[in-house]
Amino acid sequence: MDKLLISGGARLNGEVRASGAKNAALPIMAATLLADGICTLSNVPHLRDITTTMELLGRLGVQLTVDERMGIQADAREVTSVEAPYELVKTMRASILVLGPLLARFGAADVSLPGGCAIGARPVNIHLDGLRAMGAEVRVENGFVHARAKRLRGARFVMDMVTVTGTENLMMAAALADGETILENAAREPEVVDLAQFLNRMGARISGAGTDSIRIQGVERLAGTDYAVMPDRIETGTYLVAAAMTGGRVRVRDTRADLLDAVLMKLREAGAQVSTGEGWIEVDMQGKRPRAVDIQTAPHPAFPTDMQAQFCALNSIAEGTATVKETVFENRFMHALEMQRMGADIRIEGNVAICRGVERLTAAPVMATDLRASASLVLAGLVAEGDTLIDRIYHIDRGYDNIEEKFAALGAVIRRVH
Repeated sequence: MDKLLISGGARLNGEVRASGAKNAALPIMAATLLADGICTLSNVPHLRDITTTMELLGRLGVQLTVDERMGIQADAREVTSVEAPYELVKTMRASILVLGPLLARFGAADVSLPGGCAIGARPVNIHLDGLRAMGAEVRVENGFVHARAKRLRGARFVMDMVTVTGTENLMMAAALADGETILENAAREPEVVDLAQFLNRMGARISGAGTDSIRIQGVERLAGTDYAVMPDRIETGTYLVAAAMTGGRVRVRDTRADLLDAVLMKLREAGAQVSTGEGWIEVDMQGKRPRAVDIQTAPHPAFPTDMQAQFCALNSIAEGTATVKETVFENRFMHALEMQRMGADIRIEGNVAICRGVERLTAAPVMATDLRASASLVLAGLVAEGDTLIDRIYHIDRGYDNIEEKFAALGAVIRRVH
C-alpha cells in the first residue's frame, strides 16, 4: 500500500491549479443517465471515486469515452441494466446518486445500500421518503433498494434534515416527473447549484438552487449537453491553509473566491493576507505564525465540515487556544488522535475539539482514517520537525488529485513511497 513521506519545515511558495470538484462531478455523472443524447463533461478531477463511478455507469450500459485530459463523453441512450451492485457501491456512498435518475428515466432502480463510511450515519431514508412522495413504490430488501414507478409525479417534500445527496437525488428524479416538485429544507451547497445548472443545460426547468426551497417543473425528456464541472472549493481551501501554516505564499488558480467566503474569513482572522481576483485566490502569511481561530461547522453557507480537520491542523501550531465545534458529522475528530502523536495539544469533549497551539509538531508515523482527516495529517507533516510517514493514503486519493505533485511544486518535500 502506498504511503506519503513528508520532510517538514519548508515554507510553501508558488502557484497551484484547483482541480474540478469531486462532489459536483459525481452527481453530474449520475445525471447523464437522464439524457437521451451524449453529454460531454470537462474539468473532471482524476480521482478514485470518479473511476468507480465510471465503472458503475459502464455496468449499467452507459457508453463512456475518456480523452487524455479526463474529458468524459457519456451516452446513456442504451442503458441495459438498472442494478447498482454492492461491490461497486460499497467503496463509495455517492453511488446512491444513480437511484433517482434510473427510476425517473427507466421506471425502475435496484441500488445496493452503501456500506459505512467512517464519518458517521448518512440519511438514505430521506431519499426513499422523497421518492415515495413522488409516487414510487420503494422497498428495501437484502441490502438493496428496489424502486419502481411508471412515471414519477411532482410533489412538495420537506426534508427533515439537510442532506446534499438527498437534495441531488430528488432534484434529478423530479426533472423528468409529471408536474411540479418543491423540495423544502434543501441543501444550499454550491455543488447542488452546479448540478442544477447542468440539468438546466439539458433542458430541465429548475429554479431556487442555492436556496432552501428548490422548484422543479418536470419535462418530457432531457437532451445531451457539454458542461465544465466547477472548481473544488475544499481542495482550494486545503492549499490555502497549507500556505498559512507554513508561513508561505500560495496562489490557487482556476478557482472561485465566492465558493469559500467562510474559509477566507477564518484565514484572515488567523492573520493571513488574502487577496482574490477573477479565477484566483492568494494567501500570503509573510513568514508569520498563524493565530488560533474558533470554528463551528454547519451546512452551507456556514463553515464547511470538510475544512474542519485542516483548521484543527492550523490551530495545533497557532498562537493561542481555539475551539472547533463539529455539528454536521459525528466521530469526525479521528484525525485529532493521530495529530496528538505528533505533539498536538488537542482535547476532545463530545463534538468539540479544544486546540492549544504548540510551537512545533514532531514527525511520527500516522494513519489516515477518512478523506479530510488525511489531508490534515499532510498539513501537519508539512510543519513537523523530521520525516512524517502517512499510511492508508488511499483515503487521500479519493478526494485529492495528485496531492504530492501539487505540494512538491510549491516547495514541499513530499513523495509517495511503497
